Amino acid sequence: MVDVLALVEARLRTALGEPDARAAVTFLGTDRIEVLRFTDGDIVRYATLGMSAQPMADPTAALADPVKGPRAELVLSVRAGLADTDKVLRPLAVLAASPQVEGVVVAPGASLDLGEPLWPGAAFGSVLVAEPGGLIEDLELDAPMDPVRFLPLLPMTANEAAWKRVRGAAELEGRWLARGTDLRDPLRPSVPLD
Repeated sequence: MVDVLALVEARLRTALGEPDARAAVTFLGTDRIEVLRFTDGDIVRYATLGMSAQPMADPTAALADPVKGPRAELVLSVRAGLADTDKVLRPLAVLAASPQVEGVVVAPGASLDLGEPLWPGAAFGSVLVAEPGGLIEDLELDAPMDPVRFLPLLPMTANEAAWKRVRGAAELEGRWLARGTDLRDPLRPSVPLD
């Protein structure tokens, strides 16, 4: 059987360079989740490693398929030095463990809510899962396994998360774009939603 996580880590290193830090978190009843930190100039990227070890299963399925099903890892990009964003490691691991713990399938357009700030003092307690493919290409695996997708996470304030629930992900992304919102700014305010 192919070592999916070794391939995923190789893809991350190819796309982002060598990680300058890594942390591991294990939750009761789940596989180990690592979070790798990559620094590129004034941008810090945090990528999970471990979420893709097993395919995500449809929570309504009677049995989870151990081979087929969507696989993903999460990637968060923020500007360095503006906030204590290294404290995001555990919250990211919590989000990456959610398919195993809660039986959810994480896909673009979904909201993931932590119920607490992403890092100390952050205005963001949830994230919007964005479309993959821009920064890190999907990792194709041998059939019948689905490819691993690297899903960007966009931090949302409570107001933005509530607005997204009512209006949808495309509307919120359109609002961010129209207002020129810097989604990598860890100190940014909520986008005006009037």
